[in-house]
Amino acid sequence: MSDYQAPLKDMRFVMDELAGFKELHQLPGYEEATPDLVDAVLDEAAKFTCEVLAPLNRVGDREGCTLGASGVVTPKGWKEAYRAFRDAGWNGITSPTEFGGQGLPDSLGVAVKEMVCSANLSFSLGPLLTTGAVEALLTCASDELKSVYLEKMITGEWTGTMNLTEPQAGSDLALIRSRAEPQADGSYRVFGQKIFITYGDHDMTDNIVHLVLARLPDAPDGVKGISMFLVPKFLVNADGSLGARNDAHCVSIEHKLGIHASPTCVMAYGDNGGAVGWLLGEANRGLEYMFIMMNEARLGVGLQGIALGERAYQQALAYARERKQGRDAVTGEALVSIDKHPDIRRMLMLMKARVEACRAVTYYTSGLLDRAHGLSDPEARKQALYLAEFMIPIVKGGGTEMGIDVTSLGIQIHGGMGFIEETGAAQHWRDSRITTIYEGTTGIQANDLLFRKLMRDQGATAKIVFAEVHATARALGASGKPELEAVGLRLGAALKTWTETTEWLAANARSNLSGVLMAAVPYLHLAVTVCGGWFMGKAALAAAAYLDKGEGDQAFYRAKVATARFYADQVLPQAHAHAETVKAGDAALAGMGDELFG
Repeated sequence: MSDYQAPLKDMRFVMDELAGFKELHQLPGYEEATPDLVDAVLDEAAKFTCEVLAPLNRVGDREGCTLGASGVVTPKGWKEAYRAFRDAGWNGITSPTEFGGQGLPDSLGVAVKEMVCSANLSFSLGPLLTTGAVEALLTCASDELKSVYLEKMITGEWTGTMNLTEPQAGSDLALIRSRAEPQADGSYRVFGQKIFITYGDHDMTDNIVHLVLARLPDAPDGVKGISMFLVPKFLVNADGSLGARNDAHCVSIEHKLGIHASPTCVMAYGDNGGAVGWLLGEANRGLEYMFIMMNEARLGVGLQGIALGERAYQQALAYARERKQGRDAVTGEALVSIDKHPDIRRMLMLMKARVEACRAVTYYTSGLLDRAHGLSDPEARKQALYLAEFMIPIVKGGGTEMGIDVTSLGIQIHGGMGFIEETGAAQHWRDSRITTIYEGTTGIQANDLLFRKLMRDQGATAKIVFAEVHATARALGASGKPELEAVGLRLGAALKTWTETTEWLAANARSNLSGVLMAAVPYLHLAVTVCGGWFMGKAALAAAAYLDKGEGDQAFYRAKVATARFYADQVLPQAHAHAETVKAGDAALAGMGDELFG
């Protein structure tokens, strides 16, 4: 397998030219994010992920995790790699400085996270969940709990988890049965079982901080009766040292298609008298708080699809350049490397274009979150937050679906060798397959985009996005450059389709709810396709400006323009097909019952 190399040039281009990173260090709190510091962080992250984490990726896939008498045992090298990760300070680079973090922007952290995910997805999941737990504690934990837990979680000395799912309650959290009983000292005793808990137990840290959804005795039914509790693996003494083992145990780990080195645990709480926990925030608002973690996690999972797509593309490209097979159809040259064959070149370009498009959308969204925290004007902060929240299901749904498609193309380019585990191409697909499922399936992302993000402000945020896409299409059309004008023409047509389809859905949401629900995922694909074209168009404009000035890496900028043109010609036309699917709704199923399925 080819070694992973962080795509620093593209990352920095996207950060500076598309996500607006160059202006961020002017905002309060981000003054230290100077160009020199950013370059140093990215270079060191690239070195660490390539040298420390990437070599363990296959090791973890082969060995997986095991459950012993003392808990979950991670693969060989895992503990040492995590210690190096923690000691280097990677865990808390975007967390507040007051609790031991470095306070750097999310739109720098997202590039570091991509490198970690590309190098070793199974490893990355522990820090990802810890970051989400930190965000929840920052939002709703008491000062006392923050003082005990936050610094150790931010530095990575302890890790964190999120515990939602139960055997009878998958995506429908209204069915949660776990319960919490109040105690005289202000703590609670938590009882119940949770499944699919990522890094619910492991041997990399001394303590694990579980955030657990459960019901109080007087809680109302449904999602309005869910509270969130902090339940540590080990109780913490008054002096900060670890005390007794809590009644929270991993009772089994799942055997999975991929991410073998990420322990997916069944957690039992309260089998021996009750797990000691503390209420976070107000009673019955747990689901609201958990969504703070969920938004963080959904952005991170979308990034995982991009990271795996990048890794698969690098490997497929290296293989295609080395593998000799067949005759060049144009020149007649015999026994050429397969990257000379038009269909292989098409697949490689499709991998490259879709990865770069999703990366740009994700980094842009991270930049919006930075602005939502750092801008001084309240209305500007609110607009940035609404835009970011609008984009998150596009990032999550689009990035993960793309990751599956692109890693599958990587196997195809390898031919029969892609189906052989020794090449490593199959691992990328196996690892990616979970990403469209956990932290909310693609269907959940689509419903979130359609019913919460699109309609919550009567489409005002969507109109801002449409206007931005329109401005990009106009700039491309007015460039005077045929290659950019062609991109602008395709983008403008795709945008028109998106806006008309959005209007159609809004008009039919009440009268044809079943059809609209069936159209949600195709609508998400439509949004992803157009947003990818939007940022490929912006990339082409920025690259063309550097080409006109004769500055920088001219070959890189020419490739940017060519990749944008490829996306416009090969991917953007799919927007119209998605729109047709949306408008078809459930017409084919109308009047049919279960007999349809035989």
